[in-house]
Amino acid sequence: MKEASVLLMLIAFQVVALSATSSGISIALPGCPDKCGNVSIPYPFGIGNGCAAASLNSYFTVTCNSTFQPPRPMIGDPSGLSEIIDISLERAEMRVYGPVSYNCFTSNTTVMDNYTSGFNLVGTPFIPSTTRNRFMVIGCNTMGIIGGYLHSNPDLYVAGCYSYCQGINSTSNGAPCTGKGCCETTITPNLTDFAALLIINQSSVWTFNPCFYAMLAEVGWYSFRQQDLVGHLGFINKRAKRGVPVISDWAIRNGSCPKDGATAPMGYACVSSNSYCVGATNGPGYMCNCSEGYEGNPYLPRGCQDIDECKLHKQNSKYTELYPCRNGVCRNIPGGYVCKCGIGKKSDGKNSGCRPVLTQAEQVVIGLSVSSVVVIALACLLAMKFQRRKHRKEKDEYFKQNGGLKLYDEMRSRQVDTFHILTEKEVKKATENYSNDRVLGCGGHGMVYRGTLGDGKEVAIKKSKVINDDCREEFVNEIIILSQINHRNIVRLLGCCLEVDVPMLVYEFVSNGTLFEFLHSNDHKSIIPLDLRLKIATQSAEALAYIHSSTSRTILHGDVKSLNILLDNEYNAKVADFGASALKPIDKDDFIMFIQGTLGYLDPESFVSHHLTDRSDVYSFGVVLLELLTRKKAIFIDNLNEQKALSHAFIMTFHQKKLRDILDDDIIEDEVTVVLEKLAELVMHCLNPRGDERPTMKEVAERLQMLRRIQMQQVTTPNPMRTQYPDGESSMSIASDEMKYQSTNTAKLVLDVDRAR
Repeated sequence: MKEASVLLMLIAFQVVALSATSSGISIALPGCPDKCGNVSIPYPFGIGNGCAAASLNSYFTVTCNSTFQPPRPMIGDPSGLSEIIDISLERAEMRVYGPVSYNCFTSNTTVMDNYTSGFNLVGTPFIPSTTRNRFMVIGCNTMGIIGGYLHSNPDLYVAGCYSYCQGINSTSNGAPCTGKGCCETTITPNLTDFAALLIINQSSVWTFNPCFYAMLAEVGWYSFRQQDLVGHLGFINKRAKRGVPVISDWAIRNGSCPKDGATAPMGYACVSSNSYCVGATNGPGYMCNCSEGYEGNPYLPRGCQDIDECKLHKQNSKYTELYPCRNGVCRNIPGGYVCKCGIGKKSDGKNSGCRPVLTQAEQVVIGLSVSSVVVIALACLLAMKFQRRKHRKEKDEYFKQNGGLKLYDEMRSRQVDTFHILTEKEVKKATENYSNDRVLGCGGHGMVYRGTLGDGKEVAIKKSKVINDDCREEFVNEIIILSQINHRNIVRLLGCCLEVDVPMLVYEFVSNGTLFEFLHSNDHKSIIPLDLRLKIATQSAEALAYIHSSTSRTILHGDVKSLNILLDNEYNAKVADFGASALKPIDKDDFIMFIQGTLGYLDPESFVSHHLTDRSDVYSFGVVLLELLTRKKAIFIDNLNEQKALSHAFIMTFHQKKLRDILDDDIIEDEVTVVLEKLAELVMHCLNPRGDERPTMKEVAERLQMLRRIQMQQVTTPNPMRTQYPDGESSMSIASDEMKYQSTNTAKLVLDVDRAR
């Protein structure tokens, strides 16, 4: 990516466009222009040399391009300037025109034109606003991906969405981008370096849609138009000739607010008296604000000037409610005002007006006032009662709408007595009104809270973001199925809450975190013995095999990864987040794929065919097995500081017969060489690019059971305390029950593994 594109996606935002106020307060350095065309340029930004705070950051310098009428302000490197739409001091935001990535094809799917946009904001004061921007994709059967790096974080960030065109003629202009014709997704905070890419199946290019677009744009700026799909670069020529508006947060990045009582450091930007410093809302650094009762530019000496509330009150009636002084004399003071009462009057106690001193006549008025208060209180009580009745009716409607009546009938007919339907009040009490302290995690489908029910039982409550109205009956069916699942290695669905707009699910609470944290967290760097890894792998495989083949209706997990495998206090595996968690089926007529985080677990065959099968879970489980064997992430950084997919690296190493180079050193022992080789072969079968040539999850579970027995027999020694688990418990003591069933002939078990294959 060229430096010329550094600020092409310069970040930007809505903000009060500051110009010189009616009181004559300057927003630019003395002698410097405060506008370029119709756009105000407040300091620390400035037009030309000497007018910007270049010592804080060179990117505060603005170029005013007078070749346009009116002139247009530009910012960035001379080789890649971006046009500024507006700047705000109060919100520390900037809005600019950003570029659009596109791919165009001829009727025979030959590439006609393409452009990939991106930016690198490292070293600039700008970071894209997370709440004010969305990543958007326009086109038929295309996937857009935004990938990049976060501020001071080496891990790669990837997100994206998929847009399709089945039934596009039924989509009206102005529709939101939910997947048909266009799609959108959020971006992460602290994103300083990214590129927007398009992944297109050229064989499915639609004749009326030759071009596909991807962009970072302001929330609410774009809504779907069918004409955007037609013609070569039609969207850009008709709606984005100057680019698309993008909003960024800016701040003084090379510093922080001084601690209370500390002397301000050299180069401190909040130089105006009557100003204060606040930390940046997005990324490192700080920004400056004028104190209450003052307005202006806090980055300039004496830039924050006192607001004359009394003068404003007299000049414009719109300030009457903002600065009230009824029946009194307004007097301005630094940072505020007072309302002085004349003879025979006294303050109303709010510094907003004066009233006469109490007289006998006023006593009558007071009596009438009390009566009025009683009447008003009764009216308020009636209104509150009406509101409660309305709220209760709304809850009942949600309950019916979400399938509550059907769920009750099904529970009675199937005699499901372990599943509970909770009220919204019970859920709020369990989560302390959705307290941030109760948050366990936040994923692509919603927020998960730790809750405590009335009987003291700890649970995990999933508050999903959205559910499609067409899928509510399917959702209830999934709840019925999942509530009947009783497997020791599957997180149990205990109940739900249906009297809210989006139903909430209640699961059993698993206390020891995720397998991902156990393997990769800096807090878990102790040795993990092979038998414990095999135990976790075997239990996880048995759980997946169960939902594939042992339930009344086949359930596909669809998102198998180490983050979705939980561990209890005894390191037993619990598979989570499947079935109803997505709240939306995936089929050939209705397919949307949102990608959050790494792509290391995704079945390549499903990615191309857009079909999810049980063998897709097998592929993803193969990657989890690799994490257990190598203790590397699905997307990891090798010794050359390059990012690689773990599955690809393992396949290359396996074919080169260098298996020891990638396995975790902690489990490489001569006595378990046979087990490691068999595990590697099993992984290769799971990662087969053809789904129908992969084993079933039941076969995978059986092979892991055999290999676990082999491993336990081969490491058996007279000293049962030979291997220790991370919590100090002996591996041999934990495995004692398993040893009761192992064969006395290791060679025979090896033959069993080969036969199972």
